[in-house]
Amino acid sequence: MKRIPFGISQLDSIINGGAPAGSVVLLSGEAGAGSREFMHTSALINGLGKVDGELHDLYYGDLSADAVAPEEVHYISFTANESQLVSEMRLAMDDDVVDKGSEAVEFHDLSERYFHISPVPRGWYASETASITDLRARHEREDLLGTLGMVLNEVSAGNLVVIDSLSDLVSATDEEVSWSDISSLVQGIQKAAHQWGGLILLHVNPETLSSVQHGQLVDASHGTMEFAWESGGSTRARTLVVQQFRGVLSQIEDEDIVQFETELGEAGFDISDVRKIR
Repeated sequence: MKRIPFGISQLDSIINGGAPAGSVVLLSGEAGAGSREFMHTSALINGLGKVDGELHDLYYGDLSADAVAPEEVHYISFTANESQLVSEMRLAMDDDVVDKGSEAVEFHDLSERYFHISPVPRGWYASETASITDLRARHEREDLLGTLGMVLNEVSAGNLVVIDSLSDLVSATDEEVSWSDISSLVQGIQKAAHQWGGLILLHVNPETLSSVQHGQLVDASHGTMEFAWESGGSTRARTLVVQQFRGVLSQIEDEDIVQFETELGEAGFDISDVRKIR
């Protein structure tokens, strides 16, 4: 089966090059534990492969024999524009990786749609001055999920798509969307992903969900990666556990891997150590 690389070199090497084409992967992470850096690294390293082969080889290496790079990389955000996201990426990654990699990433800013019916002043999220018509429409319900669906239909086939973040949708519940809408959306993305044949990464902070809601997202995804902090004595370490992943988890279990200890370097997120069953 064709694999789409995550862009995380050590992880891809363990799972035969990446995720099976047509996968929807939930990145569920505590604040600061590495889930956001995973998203950024995945987008930029895959983008880097499109524009600068030498830098890609330096920071990632060769693709696995079973891996096929995504045709395009798309990054969808509900609350941030390209400039904000690139600035955030610079905090954890080398400037060369960010500058070159972001050239091949198409950013989709849905913040105007997201904030449209909120009390947030328009000037904070939109550059143009609002007209009387705009102000009237501000109080009308906007179809945020419908807009997201249209974007996914246009950009997902054969590509890497990052959705940042489902937590933003959760915070919008009871105002514009309901929880059942979000759950149904993820189930719909899973169904469509098989036809698209790319890789969809969905980010969520589990602290924004109930255990039942989190479980529903896990069930609606092909794979779930959990990022957390682990304390050992006086030190803390970022860890990654692959909770479930069809077509991938069996390979990890064959190696008796329990969890990955992770690190942040010049190329962003990566695995620093692999802990196995003793």
